[in-house]
Amino acid sequence: MNANFLQTPIAYLKGVGPNRANSLQSELGISTFQDLLNLFPNRYIDKTKYYKISQLQRSSADVQVLGKIIHLKTVDQKKGKRLVATFKDDTGEIELVWFRGQKWIKENIKINVPYVIFGKCNWYAGKFSMPHPEMELLSEHEKGTKIAMQPVYPSTERLSNSGISNRVINKLIQQLFLECKGQFSESLSPSLIHSLQLISKPDALFNIHFPKNQELLAKAQFRLKFEELFYIQMQLLAKKMLRKQKIKGYCFDQVGTLFNAFYNNHLPFNLTNAQKRVIKEIRSDVGSHAQMNRLLQGDVGSGKTIVAVMVMLLAIDNDFQACLMAPTEILANQHYNGIQELLEPLGIKIAILTGSVKKARRTIIHEQLESGELHILIGTHALLEDKVKYKNLGLAIIDEQHRFGVAQRSKLWHKNDIPPHILVMTATPIPRTLAMSLYGDLDISVIDELPPGRKPIKTVHRYDANRLKVFRFIKDEINLGRQVYVVYPLIQESEVLDYKDLMDGYESIARDFPAPKYQISIVHGQMKPADKDYEMARFVKGETQIMVATTVIEVGVNVPNASVMIIESSERFGLSQLHQLRGRVGRGAEQSYCILMSGHKLSAEGKTRLETMVATNDGFQIAEVDLKLRGPGDIMGTQQSGILNLKIADIVKDNDILKTARYYAIELLKDDPSLEKVDNLIIRHFYAQIVKHKNIWNYIS
Repeated sequence: MNANFLQTPIAYLKGVGPNRANSLQSELGISTFQDLLNLFPNRYIDKTKYYKISQLQRSSADVQVLGKIIHLKTVDQKKGKRLVATFKDDTGEIELVWFRGQKWIKENIKINVPYVIFGKCNWYAGKFSMPHPEMELLSEHEKGTKIAMQPVYPSTERLSNSGISNRVINKLIQQLFLECKGQFSESLSPSLIHSLQLISKPDALFNIHFPKNQELLAKAQFRLKFEELFYIQMQLLAKKMLRKQKIKGYCFDQVGTLFNAFYNNHLPFNLTNAQKRVIKEIRSDVGSHAQMNRLLQGDVGSGKTIVAVMVMLLAIDNDFQACLMAPTEILANQHYNGIQELLEPLGIKIAILTGSVKKARRTIIHEQLESGELHILIGTHALLEDKVKYKNLGLAIIDEQHRFGVAQRSKLWHKNDIPPHILVMTATPIPRTLAMSLYGDLDISVIDELPPGRKPIKTVHRYDANRLKVFRFIKDEINLGRQVYVVYPLIQESEVLDYKDLMDGYESIARDFPAPKYQISIVHGQMKPADKDYEMARFVKGETQIMVATTVIEVGVNVPNASVMIIESSERFGLSQLHQLRGRVGRGAEQSYCILMSGHKLSAEGKTRLETMVATNDGFQIAEVDLKLRGPGDIMGTQQSGILNLKIADIVKDNDILKTARYYAIELLKDDPSLEKVDNLIIRHFYAQIVKHKNIWNYIS
């Protein structure tokens, strides 16, 4: 089948026309024959069995019955009328009922002629009735394509209202197969098909839309899921290979004075084996003449910052500058203060650039950056402004990268003629499954152990009724000289309500923890930045023992003396957010606690989230549960959710198929990187088509 034929606009398919084409385009994104072919069913209704009326059960299943309508009447009811037909076979009778569209049905229905009806049966007043059944004359039913298992396609209310029902979509797909004569080009190589014992492409497409039985449907689904994931992995891996060959990077071949002096004399603690391994991986990248693009994952408190500092020293030892970009001013300031303190003995010049830096100071920073006097620049997205020019930027570190859009990241990339090495850091563990698909073109490093002396945080779930006991526990901790966070959820739609919750909570804490014995800080989104910073600073210095806050403290605030995190209405938080918040404590040597407060009414999902938090401190395990609960789109946030625009595969459920697809893609590219072997020409051709028509990966990670 000519690939161009499948790019024909959908309006030209018999039965569509301009109006239906507009509806299909706006509601389901279907604009070509190919798009319709790739509209795969959500589920299937098994129409392999015809029931006798005497066999009907009081279940909610859809059933198919063969019989005749022997009588039709209109019945008055409180509001309007209903149309009732008596439907009969040789074992009994049921009623068919219509509450709308009665005029058309009355005019078109044939009495005493065999029909096949399909729908859900209700049991009412001692008999079965079927509301709004699907109906087809037996003569028509026998002529049509025999679809044993009926596909149910994705739809929207607007589509159904404009007359494009599931049945219409089914008919359009049948028409498409008639026009294509079922001749679809193969898209995988003979050796792949043989190795995995896959059915052919035409058979897979036919059986995904019109499966004869469960077994053929399963084979069609496996074949199409594998193919989709295989070509995604091919794009990612090919891009990675190309980048390593084509995009030259600066070579940091010196491990010089600064790096060694810091490592030998100024490290605040011994590095963990995981940190040493990651630094080794990065050193190998930056010393290889290829541009580094690495994702560094590490749980909260695993010591990513010290790794970042050592990589910056590598850059400076090789006469390059480094920058570190953080998503918020609070986090940028904290990085600046921490790194400044670590590197002060080495005489390295560091500056911070955020939205609140005054104009005069900015001008000085810009000048020092261009002259090369400044070694390290830390800041928020203010670093991306066009005015910010470097003498020779060799390394860009991006913290909590999922908070930056793609366009923002690519701006950093283009600050030089040769792109700097990129190190992306995140404390939001990304499940391996998702990392393989979203970041398959990045090299991934993981810090999977905590620094020695850190005690795991003890997490408990308490209901609101236990609040007095919780307050007693807080008093005990404060008497030991510790500090406490009390966090309230912030849900944008109801900021007024959130503010009220926060203030009510603050007042009840102030009653139980009266001044002057206890001092309380409060921080929320409606405060001026200067007031927020003042309250934060008081807590950091230990002038206040309790910090009552909304989730503004989620990322990066570091108070080693804080040992208790109380999360109010914890059922209203997502798993990754709960995990991030918990990571605000446990930063000192003392035992720390996280107390999840909730009401008694919990949804099943809310219960799973709280149980998961109590059961484990492992961010990757938590991320896996989160992925199952929320799906990939939500985890990546709106900026990234479109990336996984999959037609049939599911990243979570089809994890095994994904691993298989990645394995075969890696082996294939190792053996034949240019896809020149005769056996791989089909893959080469199909790959070129995909990249031409929909390169969903065309972004800079």
